[in-house]
Amino acid sequence: MRLSALALGTTLALGTTIGLAQAAPLDNEPLAARSAGPAAAPAIAAAPAAWAAGTRAYLVITTPGDTTAVRTAVASNGGSVFASYDAIGVIVAHSTSASFAATMRGVSGVQKVGATRTSDVPADAYNPALPANPAQATAPTTEPVRSDMAQIKADQAWAVNPGSTSVKVGILDTGVDDQHQDLAPNFNAADSVSCAYGKADTRVGAWRDVDQHGTHVAGTVAAAKNGKGAIGVAPGVKISSVRIAEPGTTLFFAENTVCGLVWAGDHGFKVTNNSYYTDPWQFNCPNDLDQAAILEGVGRAQAYAESKGSLQVAAAGNSNVDLANKTTDSSSPNDSTPVTRTLTNDCLDIPAELPGVITVAANGTSGTSKASFSNYGRDVIEVSAPGESVYSTAPGGKYATLSGTSMASPHVAGVAALLASANPAYTPADIRAKLGEQATDLACPSDSRCTGTTAKNSFFGEGRVDALKAVGGSTPPAGAYFENLTDYAIADNSTVESPITVSGVTGNAPATLKVGVDIKHTYIGDLKVDLIAPDGSVYNLHNRTGSGTDNIAQTYTVDASSEVANGVWKLRVNDNASQDTGRIDAWNLTF
Repeated sequence: MRLSALALGTTLALGTTIGLAQAAPLDNEPLAARSAGPAAAPAIAAAPAAWAAGTRAYLVITTPGDTTAVRTAVASNGGSVFASYDAIGVIVAHSTSASFAATMRGVSGVQKVGATRTSDVPADAYNPALPANPAQATAPTTEPVRSDMAQIKADQAWAVNPGSTSVKVGILDTGVDDQHQDLAPNFNAADSVSCAYGKADTRVGAWRDVDQHGTHVAGTVAAAKNGKGAIGVAPGVKISSVRIAEPGTTLFFAENTVCGLVWAGDHGFKVTNNSYYTDPWQFNCPNDLDQAAILEGVGRAQAYAESKGSLQVAAAGNSNVDLANKTTDSSSPNDSTPVTRTLTNDCLDIPAELPGVITVAANGTSGTSKASFSNYGRDVIEVSAPGESVYSTAPGGKYATLSGTSMASPHVAGVAALLASANPAYTPADIRAKLGEQATDLACPSDSRCTGTTAKNSFFGEGRVDALKAVGGSTPPAGAYFENLTDYAIADNSTVESPITVSGVTGNAPATLKVGVDIKHTYIGDLKVDLIAPDGSVYNLHNRTGSGTDNIAQTYTVDASSEVANGVWKLRVNDNASQDTGRIDAWNLTF
């Protein structure tokens, strides 16, 4: 198996050897597909022939649009059409003929043909088994704010804007346990799918995890803020599982990636997370006919997804190598017998180095260092995020601590989702630019491998992402900061109070007391929200406005200069109607 993650202190216990994902410079020559506008036709699947030993998969590349003639040629030359993506001119073909690729390269209208693997397509591709639906463990009763979230100021961002339910994030990975108590509230089954083997499988549960990697990634992006276990960077957005890993091997072949990226574009994902490289080649070199077709096919799929409004975020890899100076690869192909080959910087890691994709390095536990395993590279790494000892969800209602750039990438995907939530009109290019502009600059350590400036260098790119800036917030001003993260249910026609005990503050509260409020409710016009001072004085914050709008995520300024600061302050919420309920999710005071 080859995932861009490491289990803490060891390799993931998944039964096979892990190859480590790499990335490469982003200033490569544009693929032909980059200039091609998206066609209207969605993915079209054709009935495959029966599986036989020796079946191999191929990408057949032609002009986007009507692929009828080339599909007919596939069938006439010893192959069968397994899936067709007419919008990007990519056909997934199967054949047992060793001469299939060479023959098809001579067919009129065919631009490139390449084998996507050096091993046989599994028989499971023709009748895929559904992944297991694991029994769920008892949910935890605590939900501490973790250091990785604090480092990127996600804990502060939640009180401003935890993310919009209209923003969909695709988890292109090993699958997601949608029954997990921390993922179920935000899981979007309608747009989830399996793309294993290169064709969309929309059966219920086909998207579930065949490992643990995808579930862990999903939790970092958007685990619910529900008092149980963990909180994601953007706990208010929706996540969909696009399983592109195959069972058993957990490999991510090119046809699977093509399917997943086209699905992302067609289903309105604002962001996708891609913590993997496309197997079996750690780097795809354009002077190899097979790999050239893989580069073109996956490149077209990424360009299509981006043209539909989807930004792809990808892990840089865990080999601790300079990606701006590639030399050799001895780990590929990872589905058969690896060979040692010489590389140039024209050999690309995909999807991480494709144009438009955000390539993410991992910070160590301090938040200001490069994780020891993280790849780096001048003008390769765009931003960084926590990637060491990250605690998140695992299948079966469980939790796990993992390390890797696979863990860093979903932090960035979560921040991108917050940017999309706060700025619905943003394009992928807008989000990409803001991620860099808003990142916290990190200077090079005393390490000769780190080159560049504090503003942009080979270890951290433009810096560590900042979730608070993404939602339009700012770091709390100097002064005491107090918060209550405990959930308090708001029932119909009821009153609930959430307390904060303030101590150690001299004198009175300021004339600009900041009150950050995060209330989840499906009809805020029902609500009256007040700040109650320690002496019982009432300061109204919200009084039954907003009609049927969902949720209150706002910071109010209150002149509380007549109040003694120390004591018990309360947030009081009155629900004044029936049918809609909610909860106080969190609130804070800044003196």
